[in-house]
Amino acid sequence: MEQLIEFATNNFMLIAAWLLTLLMIMWTEGQKAGKSVSPATATQLMNKQDAVLIDIRTKKEWDTGHITGSRHIPLADFSRRFNEIEKFKTRPVIVVCNLGQTAGAASKQLKAAGFENVLRLQGGITEWKGQNLPIVKKA
Repeated sequence: MEQLIEFATNNFMLIAAWLLTLLMIMWTEGQKAGKSVSPATATQLMNKQDAVLIDIRTKKEWDTGHITGSRHIPLADFSRRFNEIEKFKTRPVIVVCNLGQTAGAASKQLKAAGFENVLRLQGGITEWKGQNLPIVKKA
């Protein structure tokens, strides 16, 4: 531990440059992926602004449980199935994945297709379940 502290003090500029680079990468990736919303905010958007949920997980993951009213369009089929959600361009669209990481790719495609208000569910379905919010399981 002493060596780490000594290294950090002797190479302050190097450590500062590394941290700045890391922060810039995180900020850039966050901008690409779009804004994320918490499960509570997503619920409010669904209830008050008629938000559309698009679940991009695989069929197997979808069958383990999904949010009531969400539409299932796996990420692999996403670009081919835009016509199913084209009518929702002016409504808030919340993209749901497993952990909130892969939703960024789908969000980027939706923005490029002209969707006005694209959001990602923070923490994905895992966070939704973690907060004991209701899910629908395949019977």
